Amino acid sequence: MKRINEYKKLFNVEPTTDLKQLKTTYRNLVKEWHPDKFQAGDEKAAEAELKSQQIIDAYHFLVSIAPETKVANQAEYDNLINVVGISDFQHKKQVLEVTFLDGSTYEYFGVSPKVYQKMVNTDKLSRFAKRSIYNSYLYRKSKNGAKES
Repeated sequence: MKRINEYKKLFNVEPTTDLKQLKTTYRNLVKEWHPDKFQAGDEKAAEAELKSQQIIDAYHFLVSIAPETKVANQAEYDNLINVVGISDFQHKKQVLEVTFLDGSTYEYFGVSPKVYQKMVNTDKLSRFAKRSIYNSYLYRKSKNGAKES
């Protein structure tokens, strides 16, 4: 959640911000912090290099959790959570990473250790995930599956 808040603050994202506005903000930030804008040896050059990489990472992340992205990928996601089983899962700092049998991986943000512990102890993993994880938390696709069409 900390990463989400940092990225939203960097881009000044509000709940009504759409992908077009996000892209405009991204372009303006890249222009402002592009490393080529600074001379070699300038103390701001190293800062610009780090800042530009942070801007790129933030943009890709924010696009992946945007409502428009979710709507565009909803059919694929529904198929995944209803048909494809879970291969593996792990939890770190309120982020639950679920890898499915097709190789794709999704991150679910804000999952408490208590909910994760219940997931570990359940004897019906898919059922628990459908009821308590999949549509209860902010999520994004973090890795594509091996079988892409």
